[in-house]
Amino acid sequence: MTCSSLPPTPTTLLDLPGVQETTLETVLYTPPNDEIFDENPCLSCGVCCSHFRVSFYSGELSGETGGTVPVELTTQVGPLRACMKGTEQGEGRCIALRGTLGQPGIHCAIYPDRPTPCRDYQIWELDGSPNVDCQRLRAKHGLPLLPKRPLPAPPALPEHDEAA
Repeated sequence: MTCSSLPPTPTTLLDLPGVQETTLETVLYTPPNDEIFDENPCLSCGVCCSHFRVSFYSGELSGETGGTVPVELTTQVGPLRACMKGTEQGEGRCIALRGTLGQPGIHCAIYPDRPTPCRDYQIWELDGSPNVDCQRLRAKHGLPLLPKRPLPAPPALPEHDEAA
């Protein structure tokens, strides 16, 4: 068999026989925590936003760098690091947090433009168990602990013929 008679090499997983786009999306897409539930537990909590230092690369700042985090809500903490005002020392409330801790409606005023540490903070671990830091802070503030998140059923694998 010559190289020209070999079947073409797949360029994406979708080029493989039996792989469908919806199956691939289901396998590869893990929604952010705030898209998993109808009610996001963060919207009646806010304790993480009033506890952790939120520092990040200054390239995320709005303006010349092309970032989205409003500069006026931050403090420079190093040549290339910024921090959300209020969180500089830890144990401080983020300037962007609106509402009363532990009450419905608490939210981030810059949610679509929030920095990476806020985007990356996971309420649940991959196994569905609640984040231990989140649980610790909820308990400290007298809020109910989060239950284990039910994991979605794995997608069905496409049927395929046995190899010859």
